[in-house]
Amino acid sequence: MARTRTRIDRPGMDYVSHLGPYRVAAGDLTVAGMPGSVFAPVPRAGFSTTDVPVVAFAHGWLQPVRRYADTLRYFASWGIVAVAPATETGPFPSHLGFAADLNTSLQLAVHTRLGNGEVTVDPERLGLAGHSLGGGVAVLAAGVNDKVKAVATVNTGDTKPSAVTSAGLLTIPGLHLVGGKDSITPADTNGERIARAWAGPVQLRTLKKAAHLSVAEGSHWTNSLIGDAGDKGVQHLARMLMTAFFLQHLSGQEQLAEDLDGKIAGTELEDLTEE
Repeated sequence: MARTRTRIDRPGMDYVSHLGPYRVAAGDLTVAGMPGSVFAPVPRAGFSTTDVPVVAFAHGWLQPVRRYADTLRYFASWGIVAVAPATETGPFPSHLGFAADLNTSLQLAVHTRLGNGEVTVDPERLGLAGHSLGGGVAVLAAGVNDKVKAVATVNTGDTKPSAVTSAGLLTIPGLHLVGGKDSITPADTNGERIARAWAGPVQLRTLKKAAHLSVAEGSHWTNSLIGDAGDKGVQHLARMLMTAFFLQHLSGQEQLAEDLDGKIAGTELEDLTEE
């Protein structure tokens, strides 16, 4: 079968491997009643910002939201409002509390007119994502929010209650990225367990060069604590894959399905049919 020719408003992975067609405005969730960040696409000719999707992103353990700013900006450049609550940042976070904050941030985006009222969010096009602890929290949040349509995680950490149990109840699409060099949450633990438990369509993909903090941008004292640092190549891969996943499942860009199921340099698609 011949492949559908892609273009910027119907992108393939060749397009999604770059920033999207929208300029991006950054803001503060504090004005809406919650500490955190929001990134929104700026209206431009030929690209609507009415009833766009929104993705709420959960930070990793001890990680400030600023370490995901370029990832959130990437989502917004492709027409997806991105919000990230800056709550539960201490050493003993409440996992259920963080999940509740994640869902609250989605609702704040839905009920707030962004960009001087020119950007509105569709309440039926909600996604969740997260890194490390935030990956597990995103799964927990999806388990109690039936409006969420897709979930993506990176190097998922343990949560209490277990995100694996929540995954078994989720029939929505899931994308789980695990690090080939992650010594904190190895690929065969949380991410794989969640993917194998997932009740809906799911993909597990290894980022071959990713350590635990590779997707966290810039420097932070936890790099010395954990023993690894950010990696721009890994960050780019994770952004590209998550963006394509959300474009497919929140924006109806089904032409991306074949690319997402295929070979992507620097990654390995794991076979979940094997025991």
